[in-house]
Amino acid sequence: MKIAFVGKGGSGKTTLSSLFIRHLAATGAPVIAVDADINQHLGPALGLDEAQAAALPALGERLPLIKEYLRGTNPRIASAAEMIKTTPPGEGSRLLRVREKNPVYEACARAVELDGDIVRLMVTGPFTDADLGVACYHSKTGAVELCLNHLVDGQGEYVVVDMTAGSDSFASGMFTRFDITFLVAEPTRKGVSVYRQYKEYARDFGVVLKVVGNKVQGRDDLDFLRAEVGDDLLVTVGHSDWVRALEKGRPPRFALLEDVNRRALHQLRTAVDATYQLRDGERYTRQMVHFHLKNAQSWGNERTGADLAAQIDPSFVLGESAVAAATV
Repeated sequence: MKIAFVGKGGSGKTTLSSLFIRHLAATGAPVIAVDADINQHLGPALGLDEAQAAALPALGERLPLIKEYLRGTNPRIASAAEMIKTTPPGEGSRLLRVREKNPVYEACARAVELDGDIVRLMVTGPFTDADLGVACYHSKTGAVELCLNHLVDGQGEYVVVDMTAGSDSFASGMFTRFDITFLVAEPTRKGVSVYRQYKEYARDFGVVLKVVGNKVQGRDDLDFLRAEVGDDLLVTVGHSDWVRALEKGRPPRFALLEDVNRRALHQLRTAVDATYQLRDGERYTRQMVHFHLKNAQSWGNERTGADLAAQIDPSFVLGESAVAAATV
């Protein structure tokens, strides 16, 4: 199951995504955690110190390796250099699976221990001095989109992505790559404005969107969120001494998280698992193709755009049947 956490900057999306990752790992579920926010905070939220977080391999710096592996023997892609972030898989492509070992995970993922439980953590990498004035941060997050396009996951397997802040997720088609999107909103006008933007942009793409109210302090906050987001409000979270200790670098054992917050995390997982029955491999692939064609059309070079469009394999549907068609 692929899960996105979104919200305005400072809403608490990274904190909540890290808590959800810990919750899943504590049940023994296989988890891949992905920091797709250019402000890299997920590693520290999972307990890494500054040196450990800085040493994490950046997906954006390993794009040639990622592309070469995923390309496999796909005859529609002549070279890894021709792949872009929206390139869909086709016959001969290699797919990623949550539980396996592969060169992409070996180069780009690191095991993080959470009270004896292990998750794989992957990060886009920070914006560097070399990028200033010459690069857009979407060139970093494009590596995440390419991996998600080629990732096959099953029931009981989880890929949790901490996304870029605000509505920046709509700068590409990555917002359609998820089974469910949790929008973290504070009980303020700014907090719900991102929700309105997300709801508007995503309405034509079948995005399952649920709101997690954060920093809710009382009945008035709860009533405000209910009035603003209606039935999309799934659960609310208030103050947590456990989180405060984490922010000070002294997290207690996760088993000591407050019961009310533990129940909230359980509600998130219940909502995630319920979306498995809604999966539609044909729609997933159709949306992937849609954004790839838009990318091709946006290229100023007409020939390059035609070459990108030619990468599409119309017979390929990313779902259970795709596994047999892809290179192992």
